[in-house]
Amino acid sequence: MKIAVIDYGLGNMRSVEQALAHLGAQAQLTSAPADLEAADALVLPGDGAFGDGMKGLAEHGLVEPIRALAKTKPLLGICLGLQMFFESSEESPGAVGLGLLKGCSKRFTGAAFGAAGGLKVPHMGWNRLSMARPHPVFEGVADGSHVYFVHSYYVAPADAADVIARSDYGGPFCAVAGRERFVGCQYHPEKSQRAGIRMLRNFLDWAGR
Repeated sequence: MKIAVIDYGLGNMRSVEQALAHLGAQAQLTSAPADLEAADALVLPGDGAFGDGMKGLAEHGLVEPIRALAKTKPLLGICLGLQMFFESSEESPGAVGLGLLKGCSKRFTGAAFGAAGGLKVPHMGWNRLSMARPHPVFEGVADGSHVYFVHSYYVAPADAADVIARSDYGGPFCAVAGRERFVGCQYHPEKSQRAGIRMLRNFLDWAGR
């Protein structure tokens, strides 16, 4: 299984590449559109700001190839990668996302946050997944499994059918979203021990079908 881990200069891509290689995939860290075309499946990881992420993709000529290949190849988005699946983000007004899913990213705000509310932003640490619907990438991942988050923004899909799993931090938020051949998670599977490794293994199996 040849997996292209998309490198656009933002975030720790190497840990994702190493986790996939540990599972037996031929994982390649790349920013070349030709490598994406040649791969069996794609992984779009990332940390940082939405606008910087989209700028990095554009500078490497990756925006249109990802949009096109998401129609035919399995694609996994991780953290910022999931957020860039959507149209926009409150973090970077005016920046245009990949638009694979309708909706935007929103910042954690409200009475639950800040000194009075007690919840800090970014949301950092272990939290539970609540599955909204079955998906092949989550086969064998138990409802209530703990996974590791580091984020200040969360995705708000316009279509509730795109939500695969939720978590809760001052209220429920979308933790996993997708449709067709692409799926994205807000948490870091490569840091989420058993549940995360099972998800990555399932993604490889799903990509091979």
